[in-house]
Amino acid sequence: MNKTIRRISVFTLLLVLSLLVRATWVQYYDGQALADSKHNRRGTIDKYAYPLGGIIVGGEDITGSVRTKGGDLKYKRSYQDGSLYAAVTGYSSQVYGATQLEGIYQDVLDGTDTRLKNPLDTLTDKRADPGDVVTTIDPAVQKAAYEALGDKKGAAVAIDPKTGKILGLVSTPSYDPSKIAGSTDGDAWKQLTEDEDKPLVNRAIRQPLPPGSTFKLVVAAAALEDGLYSSVDVPTKSPSPYTLPGTTTTLPNDIPSAPCENATIRTGLRYSCNNVFAQMAADLGQDKVKAMAEKFGFNDDEQDIPVRASQSLYPSDMDKAQTALSGIGQFDVTATPLQMAMVSAAIANGGTLVDPHMVSQVTDADGSVLQSFDDADSSRIVSERVADELQSAMQTVADQVGANAKIPGATVGGKTGTAQHGVDNEGTPYAWFTSYAKGSDGKEVAVSVIIEDSGAARDQISGTGLAAPVAKAMMQAALKS
Repeated sequence: MNKTIRRISVFTLLLVLSLLVRATWVQYYDGQALADSKHNRRGTIDKYAYPLGGIIVGGEDITGSVRTKGGDLKYKRSYQDGSLYAAVTGYSSQVYGATQLEGIYQDVLDGTDTRLKNPLDTLTDKRADPGDVVTTIDPAVQKAAYEALGDKKGAAVAIDPKTGKILGLVSTPSYDPSKIAGSTDGDAWKQLTEDEDKPLVNRAIRQPLPPGSTFKLVVAAAALEDGLYSSVDVPTKSPSPYTLPGTTTTLPNDIPSAPCENATIRTGLRYSCNNVFAQMAADLGQDKVKAMAEKFGFNDDEQDIPVRASQSLYPSDMDKAQTALSGIGQFDVTATPLQMAMVSAAIANGGTLVDPHMVSQVTDADGSVLQSFDDADSSRIVSERVADELQSAMQTVADQVGANAKIPGATVGGKTGTAQHGVDNEGTPYAWFTSYAKGSDGKEVAVSVIIEDSGAARDQISGTGLAAPVAKAMMQAALKS
């Protein structure tokens, strides 16, 4: 072999080796990245090649799959009562991806989760039948919340305090996931994403807002647990009018004629006395209030139900005036309806918070359980004595609210809230109500409701008038179920 041929042979061999190395690298190292790339349609084609598994509410599949006409995607997702359950299911779109439970459990729902395969499927690489996601949602509670919210902009959450099961989770305005499930739904998607009311935002868990006076429950819990006050019926040291520490700014009470000067915690909650809880927060100091808030779930950036909830915030590095304002749920304090429902749930459950969750089980096609959430973790937030004191005070509030919250034959406790919105409160105030109800048969439920905008006149906006009736409808439904 002459020198030229030998060099060409070696060069050709090197090229072949380079191709083999590159092919091996792509197959074993870049393969997953290429498979997961948004530009690779093979994953989407495979996902929608077969009907998807179900999301189960009250024993009934509220999702489905329908055969498409033409194209390479054989099936698309469908929804029963889509707008009613959108905050729970999320959407599964051939173009825009998947969210909420659809996104978290997409491997189970499309049959690619390895837990679904039997040994023969593994050997043959056959696609398994899709599994199902069984939720904790009570259809009656969900419907009661959705209908009571109506055309208002707001959200509501209901939790079973004993088990942590989320019985209802609603955000309004809502949307129908079926309308964006296909590959030709660009107009519907544009309308949803450009809507100033943001129907795609899950307000129940993804939009923390100032909780206003509902946060006074957290401050009261801190004061009682710390021993600053021994009982909800001991007079506090809270002058009225109250001047924020280190300032000349006077903090008004919502009801000027209310007996708020040195009022007890019970009276302070009943009349929502700002001076009582601002002074209380300042006396405790931000560290003690923050510690209690965090026990309830504030500042947790990994709150999964299993959908990740946005962090409810109790701030740090405040001066004494800012700490006082935090005591009435203002300054930079924010909370989701889920978070405030957790506060009421812990109080109703004797001071123990059971981790909230809206999935009960994940099953295979035959109903065998792959994963169960029935035994949720729990933690002690306040002593049973403090919880009993707060329950009693919340019952006094519910008595004050009257027909908008009370349920015949049940014990109801609550706390109203009206939170400022915008600089100098120029925006529409937020109306809150957080509560619990206990039936004579042992059933319990904790609820939180926020109304962001109802279209009502400014002087008609209150937790009592707007949010409490929604909570009552949900509690009634839960106790009847």
